[in-house]
Amino acid sequence: MVVIIMMQQQTSSAPASHPITPPSSTAIRSPTATPAHSQLPSPLSRHLPPTVDHVLPIGDAGPTIPCPLTRVRISDICPYDGAPTGPYVRAVEALSGSLMRHNAAVIELGSDDAALLRCGLEASRLYFRSRAQLGVGKGSRGVYMYRAGRAVEDWDSSPPCMADVFRCMGKAAHVALSAIARHLRLRSDIFSHLLDDTPLPANEVSSSVLLATYSNASLQNGKGAIGGGKPGINGEVEKGLLTLISSDSPGIQVCDPNGRWYLADCGSAPGDLLLLTGKALSHATAGLRPAAPYKAAPDYSSGVNSGGRISLAFRLMPQGNAILDCSPIAAAGHVIPQSYVPISVSQFMDDLSAEEDVLCNRSDSAYVSFIFC
Repeated sequence: MVVIIMMQQQTSSAPASHPITPPSSTAIRSPTATPAHSQLPSPLSRHLPPTVDHVLPIGDAGPTIPCPLTRVRISDICPYDGAPTGPYVRAVEALSGSLMRHNAAVIELGSDDAALLRCGLEASRLYFRSRAQLGVGKGSRGVYMYRAGRAVEDWDSSPPCMADVFRCMGKAAHVALSAIARHLRLRSDIFSHLLDDTPLPANEVSSSVLLATYSNASLQNGKGAIGGGKPGINGEVEKGLLTLISSDSPGIQVCDPNGRWYLADCGSAPGDLLLLTGKALSHATAGLRPAAPYKAAPDYSSGVNSGGRISLAFRLMPQGNAILDCSPIAAAGHVIPQSYVPISVSQFMDDLSAEEDVLCNRSDSAYVSFIFC
């Protein structure tokens, strides 16, 4: 009996004298994860892989799809009094570099403005759904145009927040335009004479336009115009100075200077602004900032989970009586091709409309023709 007890005591004490060596820490530790903020490049230096040549189907579109565009915080490119600081100079360079390489860039708004745009997107979705059910008005066609200063008729209704969204996106458009000017060695306000006064004089309607659009396969069959233009064979090109687009889901392809199409807003969140330059700015800068062709991506036209896609597009337009003149560009030391002669904005727009009519005769995009009224 005593022998048995002694053997049990020796057995129970064995683990203490010969501890089991645990697996190495690398075997039980989860893979080291780099903090999320350290994985993301700074907004001023986000240079991702080359432009994507194709658009993946919506089912394959995940957060790993590379977006080549540089993201710039609007707070870093806002004009201000005093000497230029390092963040401002780097942000202006990053914005213009993205435009040169990819014909587009992404602007990150502050938290309050981003929340306002998200509210505008959701309000627009509810507006289009209700108008589609009634089957009346412009909203039933998936496009609503808002102009500041336009008299609102009793029969006319608009999505809520349009006035606030117009002011928010208009301010961002002015900031982006001033940053583009500074990179060209121009005064940040060099294009101000082309724009509406801020605020508008009494009884004057804005030249710029805010478009709320609803894209759905059953409503438009993927033939919608994002910025309000007439979608041609090679996509849409903004006629004004620039366009800012905010959407609730990806769906915009942009053609880079090498002729390759890529999904430009795959990495954007609701509240981010996709920046595209237009033909009026191209003429005013003697081609130094060419217009960016863009179009709706077919695989994304119906939105996430086929619930439709909502976008808000602000088109910064010059006044009709202004003159597009490249003399400031020449004064800054840039070479001006002879084809860039001074021209009134009204004549310039008429010429572009005539070109669109020729190119789009075969297009069945009549449902957006009212935008040019």
